Amino acid sequence: MIVFQSTQDKVLAALQSVAGIVERRHTLPVLANVRIRKTAGQVQLTTSDLEIQIRTHADLGGDDTSFATTVGARKLIDILRTLPADQVVSLESQQSKLVLKGGKSKFTLQTLPAEDFPLVQEAPSFGPAFSVPQKTLKSLLGQVSFAMAVHDIRYYLNGILFVAEGKKLSLVATDGHRLAFASAELDVEVPKQEVILPRKTVLELQRLLSDKDGAIEMQFAANQAKFSFEGMEFVTKLVEGKFPDYNRVIPRNHQNIVVLGRVPLLSALQRAAIMTSEKFKGVRLNVEPGVLRVAANNADQEEAVDELDIEYDGPTIEIGFNVTYLIDALANMGQDMVRVELADGNSSALVTIPDNEHFKYVVMPMRI
Repeated sequence: MIVFQSTQDKVLAALQSVAGIVERRHTLPVLANVRIRKTAGQVQLTTSDLEIQIRTHADLGGDDTSFATTVGARKLIDILRTLPADQVVSLESQQSKLVLKGGKSKFTLQTLPAEDFPLVQEAPSFGPAFSVPQKTLKSLLGQVSFAMAVHDIRYYLNGILFVAEGKKLSLVATDGHRLAFASAELDVEVPKQEVILPRKTVLELQRLLSDKDGAIEMQFAANQAKFSFEGMEFVTKLVEGKFPDYNRVIPRNHQNIVVLGRVPLLSALQRAAIMTSEKFKGVRLNVEPGVLRVAANNADQEEAVDELDIEYDGPTIEIGFNVTYLIDALANMGQDMVRVELADGNSSALVTIPDNEHFKYVVMPMRI
């Protein structure tokens, strides 16, 4: 029977949309596979790593017979990538194998039974569903995801906090040295829900979300989240644990404020970063009336100094930062201007966007 028969680009796009979570090495060999299920002419593709499950439906032609099997996801994608985009490819079932044909090429692939594929058990009850445009969620994730921890022993920091309350969706990420907060307005009012999405889920959502206006629907349960968009269903386990109280971390009353161009500041920091080392990423910022000075040096007694003209008439402040933390934030903002609020050389700095309450970035100072 012919499982599907369509152009290479359509088949490849459908497979790539679900294959991002597939690990090449796994304790369960079947998890390296994609589950292909054919019903009433529609092909359903499912992948899982036991914590995340992605499913999509595609109309890829072929027979109307019902059929299900699993086959190596990466191998199938690698083969398809070598074929021309407009070439018609077909996948046929022969005994316990699948045969992929395209032009004069033919590949015989080993399969594993569909019933051996462990589907994620969905939570019995989810909270109320709510939607935001895909591009809104993609933008929010981009504004905070860089601040997630990586392999931190405080496992609840290895992800992003989602807070839906009233008509507001807020995302927060922190690794203990910096904190990023971004929010957006919702069209509907929702009861308060707080969940922590794992790092891998966040990265996969960023890969899949488009910049279109099409909506993504979200639902949260006690230990699961479900996202639906563009014919895809994405179910993920949540990180259990108590996320730090981010409101206590965000400074409220810093008196010394500098507003300047984002790109000139980013460029100055990137130049200064060249003079830092892998082990020590410190830069000094000197804020004084009319001037912001960015300086860095290294063990070889090399130094970089950059000056930016600013409108500022407050006290002189010298403060050190990990330059990567500042560059990450500025590089993930799209606005022309940034606002930097300081108290003194020993307190955390608050970076925001002028006249915009929807983004806040807190970064701890560093002794230099």
